[in-house]
Amino acid sequence: MTPLRLGVNIDHVATIRNARGGGHPDPVAAAKLAAHAGADGITAHLREDRRHITDTDIIRLSEEIDLPLNLEMAATDEMLAIALKHRPHAACIVPEKREERTTEGGLDAAGQHNRLKRFVDQLSGAQIRVSLFVEADERQLEAARSLGAPVVELHTGDYANLEGAAREPALQSLIDAARMGTAMGLEVHAGHGLTTANVGPVAAIPELAELNIGHYLIGEAVFVGLEEAIRRMRNAMDDARLSTQSVRP
Repeated sequence: MTPLRLGVNIDHVATIRNARGGGHPDPVAAAKLAAHAGADGITAHLREDRRHITDTDIIRLSEEIDLPLNLEMAATDEMLAIALKHRPHAACIVPEKREERTTEGGLDAAGQHNRLKRFVDQLSGAQIRVSLFVEADERQLEAARSLGAPVVELHTGDYANLEGAAREPALQSLIDAARMGTAMGLEVHAGHGLTTANVGPVAAIPELAELNIGHYLIGEAVFVGLEEAIRRMRNAMDDARLSTQSVRP
């Protein structure tokens, strides 16, 4: 079974900093704590309006952390130029609307295939690993493969927002998409809205290679500290994987 990596999104450390101005709390310091606590990578979303992560944060993350940096970005010429300048390990192309509070839904890779092709090609040409943040839908997986993106990240928001039996169809969609994506030769990640309470069934999907989690971890850090919040998430993910392995023939 593929080892399950944890990417920690530090956007909302920067949100807290920006609410008052100044330099505290420092998202780069948070990234270093995340590494110490067991994170496998750092994710940061440089939005058009710079509402949390800033250009200076990206410069410092590129220079000061040892973990792979996953730059979440909209498919715009400005963001493409920034990615090509700083050469993060990976770039995850996400949909972005100025008025939204957080990324809402997945990228329509199928409907925007021709527009996205240039971005995927240029990022890949710079040895940046391209990921597309998409819904758990076969059309979107096919589009990612056609575009030449080696990675997809499945949007788990629908799953996370439901409870009980109502959650089962959303979970099954994630399971089916992870299997389809892997069969297509894609590396499959997942993220959005995951918590220690709901991560288990997603972490147990054997085809998933990575989960990217941010808002919940930063919120929990208020109560237990960032390192402990990450350790608890890491443990919940690992326990789910071990449980899956124990029932496999």
